Amino acid sequence: MKILGIDPGTNILGFGIIEQKGNQFIHIDHGILKLDKLDTYEKLSTIFTDIQVIIKKFKIDEVAIEAPFFGENAQSMLKLGRAQGVAIAASAILKLPVTEYAPKKIKLSLTGKGYSSKEQVAEMVKQLLSLKRLPQTLDASDALAIAITHCMQNKLTIKGESQPIKAKKKSKGGDWSSFIKNNPDRLG
Repeated sequence: MKILGIDPGTNILGFGIIEQKGNQFIHIDHGILKLDKLDTYEKLSTIFTDIQVIIKKFKIDEVAIEAPFFGENAQSMLKLGRAQGVAIAASAILKLPVTEYAPKKIKLSLTGKGYSSKEQVAEMVKQLLSLKRLPQTLDASDALAIAITHCMQNKLTIKGESQPIKAKKKSKGGDWSSFIKNNPDRLG
């Protein structure tokens, strides 16, 4: 299965393509779309068109994209949300499943810490994909990290084969209502 990871942006959009074979992640391609010299609507149009070209060229099976994070600048959030929405629409029109991952979840999946730096994430991407050098930009390494996270979250590698993760059965008395019933002194 080929996964396209997208790090949405309105000036630079990162993309990374990987394939999972057994317990290994195989690097296929990565790069960026430079959008900074375009006007707002040309940026959105370019994202839509180029994402579809990438999907068709590499025969992508699933798309993983970074979810917007809440920042202080509402205008930046709006622009980023538009870029993300257009990338999702480009994928959805081609009938591909799209999954969003929060930045903290991506960092946690790759480094074990939700507050890792972009450089630490890039170094883990390099190791996991056996790259000779880091991707040229942090946008591209973030996109590869998103694709890797998607594989880690949706597959469990057992004896060299990818298997869907099965939900664990609840242990007897392991839900909140049982906890509250059995521990009335810990409430309030």
